[in-house]
Amino acid sequence: MNSRNRFLAACSCEPLDRPPVWIMRQAGRYLPEYRELKAKHGFLKMVKTPELAAEVSLQPTRRFALDATILFSDILVIPEALGQGYTFRDEGGIAMERRLDSRAAIEALGTESAVPERLSYVAEALAILKRELAGRTALLGFGGSPWTLATYMVEGGSSEDFALVKALFYEDRPTFDLLLGKLTSALIAYFRMQIRAGADAIQIFDSWGGIIAGADYEAASLKWIRAIVAALPEGFPIIIFGKGTGAHLQDQAFTGARVLSVDWSNDLSAVRRSLPGNVAVQGNMDPVILNTTPDITRREALRILESMRGTRGHIFNLGHGILPQAKIGCVEALLDAVTTWK
Repeated sequence: MNSRNRFLAACSCEPLDRPPVWIMRQAGRYLPEYRELKAKHGFLKMVKTPELAAEVSLQPTRRFALDATILFSDILVIPEALGQGYTFRDEGGIAMERRLDSRAAIEALGTESAVPERLSYVAEALAILKRELAGRTALLGFGGSPWTLATYMVEGGSSEDFALVKALFYEDRPTFDLLLGKLTSALIAYFRMQIRAGADAIQIFDSWGGIIAGADYEAASLKWIRAIVAALPEGFPIIIFGKGTGAHLQDQAFTGARVLSVDWSNDLSAVRRSLPGNVAVQGNMDPVILNTTPDITRREALRILESMRGTRGHIFNLGHGILPQAKIGCVEALLDAVTTWK
């Protein structure tokens, strides 16, 4: 069984001899070849140049025995396509070119009709990857959840307390819903474009799903994700990753998504037992472990693998994105542990 088929079989909870494996942010700052390319071109140019985005996407696949290749891009291409650009602060974090501080600013955003043209570079990068991979690994597209994108757009960038977007949610629900509705429509158009371009699966990053009060997660985030999944081809593999949303895994399981990606704070085997048998799980090693030693990495990978022995529908991954401090030797130890596990 090749890597692509292994990944798709895991999404369908079919029995496998070992789980497929890929790593969130696998094309990233821990790789010397990535750092070299970024120093030459810069992050935003790499995102917007199909040939460069494809090259960065392929770097980890060339180096490691991965079962999936994820498109190199950024979740903030959607706000940019709607008319709100983004940059990165010198001290770290994201800066939007302006903050959405009124209903008028939200009404002035573009619509989903702008997405295919303004983000055509994403479709072109996926098409290049589809040709280059020739079915050897699964090809993954992705985007942010409406709620997670809204946090950056309303806060004006990265935030410590998310006070502004929470205030909008609690104080002016109609305006909040207007923004989330626009983002939902844009993401549906975006994901349909990715699927047409050859993506085998789509991951939705609800990275800030855990910062809203538990009782409000449905209205702030999950209802919008559910609408996206319902608008995509029935049965197409959609992965939901929510950081800090362990309490909502049961609700996420009934969105129509095929896979739930679980952060490292959860016991993955307990999550597997608690979910419907037709919903796969992905995860969930703590990314910090890849900063330690190969022996520790192998031990922790085997611990997760053994905890999942006898189950179906497991995609091995981290519980969040790989860190810049990750060691190549630890990544190699992780992949060797998974690919040789019996």
